Amino acid sequence: MDLTYTPEEEDFRARLRGWLGTALPGLPAKPAATDWPGRRAYDTAWQRMLYDAGYAGLHWPRDAGGQGATPTQHLIFLEETERAGAPYVGANFVGLLHAGPTLAAEGTAEQRARWLPPILRGDEIWCQGFSEPDAGSDLAALRTRAVRDGDTYVVSGAKIWTSHAEVADWCELLVRTDPAAPKHSGISWLAMPMDAPGVTVRPLRTLAGSAEFAEVFLDEVRIPVSHRVGAENDGWRVTMVTLSFERGTAFVGEVVACRRVLGALARAARANGRWDDAVLRRRLGRLHAQFAALWRLTQWNVSEAQQGGGVPGAGGSVFKLRYSHARQELYDTAAEVLGAGALDADHEWVADRLSSLSYTIAAGTSQIQQNIVAERILGLPKGR
Repeated sequence: MDLTYTPEEEDFRARLRGWLGTALPGLPAKPAATDWPGRRAYDTAWQRMLYDAGYAGLHWPRDAGGQGATPTQHLIFLEETERAGAPYVGANFVGLLHAGPTLAAEGTAEQRARWLPPILRGDEIWCQGFSEPDAGSDLAALRTRAVRDGDTYVVSGAKIWTSHAEVADWCELLVRTDPAAPKHSGISWLAMPMDAPGVTVRPLRTLAGSAEFAEVFLDEVRIPVSHRVGAENDGWRVTMVTLSFERGTAFVGEVVACRRVLGALARAARANGRWDDAVLRRRLGRLHAQFAALWRLTQWNVSEAQQGGGVPGAGGSVFKLRYSHARQELYDTAAEVLGAGALDADHEWVADRLSSLSYTIAAGTSQIQQNIVAERILGLPKGR
């Protein structure tokens, strides 16, 4: 892994900075965190601006509609957009970082042509229908049933923690197509239109007061067989591709954001006198080292994904495991630096602190990540 920047990469950085300097001042005010229709409009408008400027799907392969950028260019893009305060993917999260890369890696030519361009343009939003009330971390225990009826599947069941379901057009949906098979077999990955008859969405309000998750109930929803990605009953393998993106590269922009917050915390500690506390200074220093190491690990994982055909490896679980805990430590430290101000609901970091509590659960619990690291990287025997 070469960590130096070539003249071409520095030129890319300069051009990106110039474009951001022109584009960002014209953006409207960001909608309230609870206004998901407004946030959808805001996020998709930004995605269209990226598309028109040639920055959408920067690291996607060209045959998937992307720009075919190098891993280093991708990381430069994340650094510069975060430092400039540009919008993150927001409601486009699942489509751009999960479903889109999975379709690029596993979809047919027809599926890629149908779904990838609207994702890149910001025309369509995706949600993730994986977890169920009785199948969260034990995802392979899912029970949502899909019965083949000619050229369609008839799907019934329930999903929970379905990200952005209330504003989504499509859902990456896991279903059981062979109930007699072992639980890791007999699963298929489907693209479900959210406006199909029989789909009911019930938003879930989080601790932070927003509703970016929902319960989704499916009552004999008919989904064309042509919407299946991968072979029937091969959905677990396809799902591992999706989860490798979710754990391996989907959080990289947030590492840059955490490093920015850490710098702001150090400045706040100097301003309010907390910097005199040697224990706090050591804590901030340790966090600085952790996020610097996570950024290097990010570079490693992205480079490895590029060399491996675009799909991240099991190293993504190492990143996700450490990042989840480091993020929680960061906002615990923020509460220490800010004191009573950390309880002010209007403070910009309060929602992030509350959100950080979920990171050791979302995208696979820390216990699941530990098992993956132990078994797939260290070669240890499976636990009983």
